[in-house]
Amino acid sequence: MQVIGLCRFSYPAIGGFQVEHDAIQDRIRYLYGAQRIEERFRLFETFALPCLKEQTDPDFTMVLVIGDQMPREHVQRLMDLTSGMKQIRIEAHPPRNHREIMKEILNRARTNLSAPCLQFRFDDDDAISVDFVERLRQTAVACQGLLDQNRTVAIDFNKGFVAEVQGHSLVATQILRPYYTAALGMYAAGGCARTIMNFAHQKIHHHMPTITMADAPMWVRTHNGYNDSRQGKVKHFDMTPLTREQEAEFQARFALDVDLIRQTFSSDREG
Repeated sequence: MQVIGLCRFSYPAIGGFQVEHDAIQDRIRYLYGAQRIEERFRLFETFALPCLKEQTDPDFTMVLVIGDQMPREHVQRLMDLTSGMKQIRIEAHPPRNHREIMKEILNRARTNLSAPCLQFRFDDDDAISVDFVERLRQTAVACQGLLDQNRTVAIDFNKGFVAEVQGHSLVATQILRPYYTAALGMYAAGGCARTIMNFAHQKIHHHMPTITMADAPMWVRTHNGYNDSRQGKVKHFDMTPLTREQEAEFQARFALDVDLIRQTFSSDREG
């Protein structure tokens, strides 16, 4: 069964953001501002990419969506970072309605619309477990009877970590949160044009049966200065520096090199 991931990398969609702008050109300037885009690249390099490279099941497609007005140097940097990763396909698009264009991109990525597929959203500042794709497929097989009776079914791995880089430390705490974007997948039956982007992730269970897996931490959600979903009033998490044992777990489960993360975020690089 085909597995498709969708990642927006500073794509200037119309809608889809909690940070509002008066005009699309204001949004583009915000997204490509030097400080913001540098932080996005650092997070992408140290959190998002390593876990994709180390997936135990490498048979998946990741569509990386960028804006067609992204500065050339940033496009080249993305191409250099993802060079050699056959799973990643970079697509540049003009600003359009957020959900409509993402639905189109996902359906175009299907090699055969008459065959079923599995889909997931992936944020450029998060990490998933290195066995996420493998377990997504395994769960679908184990629940085949439910899938056969429904056009769409959500598969939610609801245990993970919230993490933040603070100075020279990576702090984190483990949480259980249902229907988070990270490690939330969806089955779409053959012939069904609905995608995971048809639904708000926190309300996906209002529209279809869901399968919940809570046996192991499957994601790391970073908190940073430019989280779109964390603007305004947000929940506070008490996070503590990782122990050496937790650093080893982050390396094994998420391919995260904590020493490299510290080094990257303590550097004086500027975009």
